[in-house]
Amino acid sequence: MREIVLDTETTGVEPNNGDRIVEIGCVEMLNHVPTGRTFHVYINPERSMPVEAFNVHGLSEQFLSDKPVFAAVARDFAEFIAGARLVIHNAAFDVGFINMEFARLGMPPIEPALVVDSLSMARRKHPGASNSLDALCSRYGIDNSRRTKHGALLDSEILAEVYIELIGGKQASLGLGVEASPGRPGVALVVERPQRLRPLAPRLDEAALAAHQAFILGSLKAPLWKGYLGITDEAAQ
Repeated sequence: MREIVLDTETTGVEPNNGDRIVEIGCVEMLNHVPTGRTFHVYINPERSMPVEAFNVHGLSEQFLSDKPVFAAVARDFAEFIAGARLVIHNAAFDVGFINMEFARLGMPPIEPALVVDSLSMARRKHPGASNSLDALCSRYGIDNSRRTKHGALLDSEILAEVYIELIGGKQASLGLGVEASPGRPGVALVVERPQRLRPLAPRLDEAALAAHQAFILGSLKAPLWKGYLGITDEAAQ
């Protein structure tokens, strides 16, 4: 199963009122294991940068002025995420911005069925607790010391680790049967093993079975074989 852990940075919180994406970061996972493939781009938003947004991610108008506009990277981005399940923290925010940018270019929106909101997962698993990315890192012992400001690629890398913990921990990706994760009693992976609809036909014919039983009967004087197949000492005489 291919999943893309995704994050964006923006000029604000209102995509319908002129705010734009300024950074996209993606981390590819196969069967819950990072592949090493990433997609990362800074984007010129073609507008000013509010100080409130700059204080969050540190991306200035000057820094972004020579970066590509969204239209220049949209196809590469769409190809990278195509067909994958998208894991996003507070997904409505990021998907709203991405779909707004896609709509500007006449591109199809992200399908809701492909989106997994890790914030909703965390709220179900830890009701009443703080479920910010930093809080989840603290809860699961994940090092986020590099996260002095928000950054799309770094946040995606951290979220990938958090997501694995939310779905049951690293043990869940091993596929070794039913097994509890170390240090997390009760977290188990159940692997369903396919069953044959029809039992295999025996490979031994009647003659072979009779020869085998004759061999056993001839060996019953050895203590190892006594009682084999329910044959008594009298039958061995």
